[in-house]
Amino acid sequence: MNENNINKFNLELHPTKDINDNHVNGSLTVIWRDWDKIIKNPLGMIYVSSVNSKEIKGPHLHTKRNTYFVCIHGKVVFVAKDEHGKYIEIESGEDNPVLVCIPKNYASAHINLSDKISRVLVFTDIAWKPHDNEMKNISFDDYDWSKWNNAT
Repeated sequence: MNENNINKFNLELHPTKDINDNHVNGSLTVIWRDWDKIIKNPLGMIYVSSVNSKEIKGPHLHTKRNTYFVCIHGKVVFVAKDEHGKYIEIESGEDNPVLVCIPKNYASAHINLSDKISRVLVFTDIAWKPHDNEMKNISFDDYDWSKWNNAT
């Protein structure tokens, strides 16, 4: 993985089974293992962010930290702007688990496509601290957010 590029990683989704009769009773999604070498820097913070139905979080960028996202409940689309000004759209959700890497100094946002609150598990290599001022709000004025109005 090139840590200076926006990346996505399809995650493993495994059914889990009941110990008595072997029926499928849920699932297990592998998000991170030390031997996968997806996350190169030591983790500094892990948190869950929620976004209300049809709402947008961002866009903004972080000047010091690399951030990894996976939607664990609901469905979101991550919209990131690469170094050439091109928009990259990556869907992640409970039925399509994708880990999204947004390197420092790249702007991104995510929009909730669900009719319910979506929850995003976030890993960062540098922990957030009050008053560190490393997050910069950005405008995606030329991006068509309306195309997601009827998406589910």
